[in-house]
Amino acid sequence: MTQVPDPIEFHRRSRGKITINSKTPLDAENLSIVYTPGVGAVSTRIAEQPDEVRELTGKQNTVAIVTDGTAVLGLGDIGPEAALPVMEGKAAIFSEFASINAVPICLATTDTDAIVQTVRYLAPGFGGVNLEDISAPRCFEIERRLTADLDIPVFHDDQHGTAIVVLAGLINAMKVTGKGSDVRIAISGAGAAGLAIAHLLVAYGMTAIRISDSKGVLTLDRANINDDQREVLALSTADESWPVGGSLIDGADVLIGVSKAGLFTADDIRRMAPDPIVFALANPVPEIMPDEARAGGAVVVATGRSDFANQINNALVFPGLFRGLLDHRAPCVTTDIKIAVAEALAGLVDEPDAEHIVPSIFDQRIVPGIADAIGACQGQRC
Repeated sequence: MTQVPDPIEFHRRSRGKITINSKTPLDAENLSIVYTPGVGAVSTRIAEQPDEVRELTGKQNTVAIVTDGTAVLGLGDIGPEAALPVMEGKAAIFSEFASINAVPICLATTDTDAIVQTVRYLAPGFGGVNLEDISAPRCFEIERRLTADLDIPVFHDDQHGTAIVVLAGLINAMKVTGKGSDVRIAISGAGAAGLAIAHLLVAYGMTAIRISDSKGVLTLDRANINDDQREVLALSTADESWPVGGSLIDGADVLIGVSKAGLFTADDIRRMAPDPIVFALANPVPEIMPDEARAGGAVVVATGRSDFANQINNALVFPGLFRGLLDHRAPCVTTDIKIAVAEALAGLVDEPDAEHIVPSIFDQRIVPGIADAIGACQGQRC
C-alpha cells in the first residue's frame, strides 16, 4: 500500500501549491518587449481601446478566488490565513484541469460592504470571480451586488457549484431508480448550499421540496427564517403534495444532506418512499454513512468523499465552468447555464448505475464538455 504523505510536511516542503512563471524566456530581446520600453505601446493601446485588454493581457484567463475564511468546508470560521491552503488547492485544480490562472485573495474583513468594494477595485485584472467559503447569509448579498456591478462573471461555488453537481448526480440517480420529476425531495441544511440546490431543482422542474435547519422544517409561518429561505419556500409545491408532519424525510424519495454528521439512521431511511436516493454530503463525516443508508434501503447513495462511490464534488464543475465562461466571454452565470452544465456532466456517464452517477474528476471530457455547453447558452441575457 502506498503511504500517504503527511499533509503538514507536504505543505512545509512545497511552501504552497501554486507559482507564477513567465510564458517566455526573458533574454535581453524579450525583456525589452515584456517590460520597458515595449510594454508602453501595449498599455497605450489598451488606454485607447479598453476592450483589447482581454486580447493583450492575461485577464481573459485569470480568475480571482475570493474568501474571508468564514465558512471553510468542514472547518467553519477559521479566518483568511487558515483559509489560504484551501484557496491554493483550488487554484491548483483550476490550473491542472482547465489551464486557468487563479489567484487566491484572502480578505481580512467580514464586512459585506468592504468585501464588495474590494472586489470591485480588484476586478480590472480578472476575467472572472470565484467567491469561496463566505458564510450565509452575507454570501447571497455579496454575490448579488457584484453580479449587478461587474461585467465579468461572479460565481459563489459553495452555492452553485454544489447545486450543479447535485443536479447532475440526481438526474442519473433518477434514471437508476426510475423516479420522475414529481419526486419528493428533503434537503437537510438551509444555508448557502441547501438554498441554491433548492432553487436549481425547482428551475429544473422538481418542485416538491422540503427544507430543514437546526430548528426543524422550514415553513412560511415560521418567524425565524430569512428572506432567502422564504423565497425558496414560496417556490416549493411540497405543502400541496406532501403535508408537513413527522420528520423531514418521512415519505421522501430523495434526501440531500448539506448539514452535519450523523443526523440520520437506517431507521430514518426506512421511513422514506420505496427505493430512496440519499446524498449525504457533509464533510468529512456525512449525515449518514453509506453502508447504514443502504441498510435502510437506499438504492443510490452519494457522499462528498473520494473514498466512497459517487463523490459529489464541486471540482467536477468549477474548472470547466470557468473555462466556458472565459472562452465565451459570458458576463454572468444564468440559471440556464447551470442547468446546461449539470446536464452535460450527467451525460458523461454513459450507463448510470447505483455506483456510478457522476464521472470521475479525472475524466478528460469534463472541462471541454462543460465549456461547450456554456457556449451553446450564449446570447442569453443576464
